[in-house]
Amino acid sequence: MNKKHLLIMGFIAVLTMAFSQSAFAKERIVFGGGPAGGTFQVVANAIQVYKPIKDAAEFKVQAQSSAGSVENLRKTDTGKQQMSVVYSGHVYLGRNGMMKNDTQKYENVLAVAWLYGAPAQLVVRADSGIKSVKDLEGKKVGVGNAGSGAFANCELFFNHMGVWDKIERNAMGYNDAAQAFGNNQLDAFWLFTAFPSGAVIMAAQTNDIALVNLDADAKASGFYAKYPYFAKLTIPANTYKGADYDSPSFQDSTLWVANSKVSADVVYKMLSLIYTDEGLAHMKEQKKTFKNMSIATGPDGIVTPFHPGAEKFWKEKGVLK
Repeated sequence: MNKKHLLIMGFIAVLTMAFSQSAFAKERIVFGGGPAGGTFQVVANAIQVYKPIKDAAEFKVQAQSSAGSVENLRKTDTGKQQMSVVYSGHVYLGRNGMMKNDTQKYENVLAVAWLYGAPAQLVVRADSGIKSVKDLEGKKVGVGNAGSGAFANCELFFNHMGVWDKIERNAMGYNDAAQAFGNNQLDAFWLFTAFPSGAVIMAAQTNDIALVNLDADAKASGFYAKYPYFAKLTIPANTYKGADYDSPSFQDSTLWVANSKVSADVVYKMLSLIYTDEGLAHMKEQKKTFKNMSIATGPDGIVTPFHPGAEKFWKEKGVLK
């Protein structure tokens, strides 16, 4: 065999190897969660460790911690994260260029599924006399991590109530806030996450706590009329030690989202694995927060476009027209 034939055969072998590697290459999915102590990170971790997801030939999921909803929105839009957990309100505001001090339109972030409702919670000491957000004036308040959905929604609501610039703001994660609250370094701390929250449980072990009636403030101030993607809900009595009463509040929907360039087949396959009896049982084992995840609730709370892979999945399931 002459050199020419050897070169041709070598070239064909290289092409074949390259094609084989590309054909079997897994699509990398960086899944943005949130800070330690928050449910966002539980979502990302839970999906990453689920065995059928780990065994999938088409993709590899890597959970990534983050500051939360707003950071996830921006990183998913640029493709630094292929999937993330983001509040429905931020997807809506971002898509329409309505984020605070940010007119950019984040149009590459598409909805995959509803995960759970995220209620606002404001924790104070039972003997503090704080009955309304307006009573926080001059107080030290944990307002969530900078860049998180908790922080953004706290700023939104507190500005609406006229107190954002009248409090001593401390930007920190939930667990850090609970610890600072326990050490009397904070008078109150805000959360925007599902209940029961581990951070509030921690705070209630060392303090007699109370939850502020945020629904009353929202109603009286016209908050619902201005921001209609928020919905009323009640945190049931005895969710936390010492809070033996129903606590009315409001919530946003927490969504699983994907960058528009993620393969429709990958999105469809991931939904097909998670939204089975076994997949949903796995999610609920990770945290009771996911107890309402189901085929029926999959498209709930979504007011922005679906990813094509998700649209195909939900339409096949008969829950999306």
